[in-house]
Amino acid sequence: MSGHSKWATTKRKKARIDQARAKVFNRIIRELTVAARSGGSDPNGNPRLRAAILKAKAANMPAKNIETNIAKGAGELEGVHYAEITYEGYGPGGTAILVDTVTDNRVRTVAEMRHLFSKHGGNLGEEGAVSWMFKTKGIITLPKSAIGEDALFELVTENGADDFDASGDDYEIRVAPDHFHSLVDVLQKKGLQPASADLAKVADMPIKVTGENASKAIELLEMLDDHDDVQGVHTNAEFDQQELDAL
Repeated sequence: MSGHSKWATTKRKKARIDQARAKVFNRIIRELTVAARSGGSDPNGNPRLRAAILKAKAANMPAKNIETNIAKGAGELEGVHYAEITYEGYGPGGTAILVDTVTDNRVRTVAEMRHLFSKHGGNLGEEGAVSWMFKTKGIITLPKSAIGEDALFELVTENGADDFDASGDDYEIRVAPDHFHSLVDVLQKKGLQPASADLAKVADMPIKVTGENASKAIELLEMLDDHDDVQGVHTNAEFDQQELDAL
């Protein structure tokens, strides 16, 4: 990722710092529950659940917690009924923003999303306003201490990777959703444990945001990401590193 740092990279670094926070577990619990409800409790036949379990294990969630929340989602135990809603909007500098939420109160969540957008120089849009700009990609990161660059490049390109980036602190591998789980399996069988492995929405045409618009956009993204109902925030904005360092 030459040139400018992406918000997604910053989120991953922030997530590592926040690993010990209860909020991380809360997000994973909701994802486990919703994934099991939509596709069943067997991870072998439910790719979304497999991804949620990977995330739970990476966060050191106890196995019992994982099993319990899968059972709740599958209806085997009583649990909260969550609805999935993705909000679309615009931030400062004309940035496009998608916000994935899981909520037990639609009215509360939409009101709070609208408030956050308007308070921080953006506005909530209609369904379809910006989602067309994004494609789902599997993004896997590995610590550079785990394997040499050439060996990893050969391994991942032979197993479906679309893109390989070694310019940051970690290796970053991008892969189509259809190959995401098989590539994670290949890495793990080689004794390579990803630092993160997620399905993310990636913008086709990122735009650079600077100055006051960058500060406002970063603030909006931070506030959205901190909301209790939010599972993920995706944007086409790119920022200079000095602006991200101020986070």
